[in-house]
Amino acid sequence: MNIIGIIPARMASSRFPGKPLAPILGIPMIGHVYFRSKMYPILNEVYVATCDREIAEYIDSIGGKAIMTSDTHERASDRCAEAMLKIENFSGKKIDIIVMIQGDEPMVTPEMIEKAVEPMIKDNSIQVVNLMARIKTVEEFEDPNEVKVVVDVNSRALYFSREPIPSRKKGISEVPMLKQVCIIPFRRDYLLKFNSMKSTPLEIIESVDMMRILEHGDDVYMVMIDEQTLSVDTNRDLERVQEMMKNDRLLALYKK
Repeated sequence: MNIIGIIPARMASSRFPGKPLAPILGIPMIGHVYFRSKMYPILNEVYVATCDREIAEYIDSIGGKAIMTSDTHERASDRCAEAMLKIENFSGKKIDIIVMIQGDEPMVTPEMIEKAVEPMIKDNSIQVVNLMARIKTVEEFEDPNEVKVVVDVNSRALYFSREPIPSRKKGISEVPMLKQVCIIPFRRDYLLKFNSMKSTPLEIIESVDMMRILEHGDDVYMVMIDEQTLSVDTNRDLERVQEMMKNDRLLALYKK
């Protein structure tokens, strides 16, 4: 099975411009994501998909592989699809599963990627997987930069939102507080189908791409992880991640 990782990254983030190259303990954030993603042996290769020459040049400098993509993409999935087709074209090999690994997840681990991919290897009917993790503080639960998710008894997503869901304001304060972790495997053809779907009202309202899948009647299979992780959306997040990663077990394997 041909499984590859693609890390979409661009400098023009609306909330944190230039964040892929923001340093964390002396290494640009995109470097952490790349080095750590490469540690999962089932990925045949890992690529960074970008429209920015600065990012591509950095990835080249560390021996990685960058794919230049259009600067008109508004969604990471569109950028990944363009990169996937380019990779197939020059490699001559069809890709079975693409793992979209967001470039602002510097604490990604090979175990997280393994947990995301495993259900798709075991069950051909699963087209897309998201990871989820428990939110430990009310502050994070109420942070609009964190995408929250509620799931059914079979670990299928019911709804995604940047609002705190389910509500803590109806007499029950102890609710399941879960967040989306953006390690997202797609089957090749489903990624192309997803990108061909029209944007949907709730996707736009919630500003969460996965809502498009639910609104079109398809499933997003969710997998729980125990790893401590934090996506970087602001300078404050960057400071928190730097503190969290000081004693990171993987850091010594690639920091020289």
